[in-house]
Amino acid sequence: MPRQQALGLSSSHTLALAPDCRVELREGFLEDHHGLAQRLIETLPWVQEVYWRAGKGVPAPRLTSFHGQRGVHYSYSGMRYDAHDFAPELAALRERLSAELGCGFNCVLANFYRDGDDSVGYHADDEPELGPSVQDIAIASLSLGQARRFVLKHRKSGARTELTLPGGSLLVMRGRTQQVYVHALPKTRIPVEPRVNLTYRVIGPGA
Repeated sequence: MPRQQALGLSSSHTLALAPDCRVELREGFLEDHHGLAQRLIETLPWVQEVYWRAGKGVPAPRLTSFHGQRGVHYSYSGMRYDAHDFAPELAALRERLSAELGCGFNCVLANFYRDGDDSVGYHADDEPELGPSVQDIAIASLSLGQARRFVLKHRKSGARTELTLPGGSLLVMRGRTQQVYVHALPKTRIPVEPRVNLTYRVIGPGA
């Protein structure tokens, strides 16, 4: 039986962004997030991606693990990933998020940020597999362990919205967010503990 996820006392904040860009932060969504983070760090099949730039391989500054329903795959940055089966904890979270958000999430990309040198640069989750148009994309992002700074940047104006993603929080991005904004988790010189991020997604049929 999958271990039950402890529920927290959730408080919700909706960000003031461009029209039709809906981003909500729910703090306290999970209570035992440190324990869950440690279990996932110890049990998921983590890999370190390698990006090729000017013919040279550059290791990604984080570890990743992709999980989903049978036959689901995901491509980004020129790489294709076939999904591992859902671990019990990931499956339980998928069921809860799908029910609460009204989305049929069928996969999750896990990111392991080992320390403050680990990060992800500006990007948008707008790959074709995620929906027939960027307006249809819904991303549910769970933060486990260490709180980290998260930045949304408007593609045209460059205006930035910065917030802290506490451990146990849920960030939900919908509407035109991926079309209008890019987002990043910057490096930090402040000593930090490990963080695991789980981004639940919907991969369309035939992707």
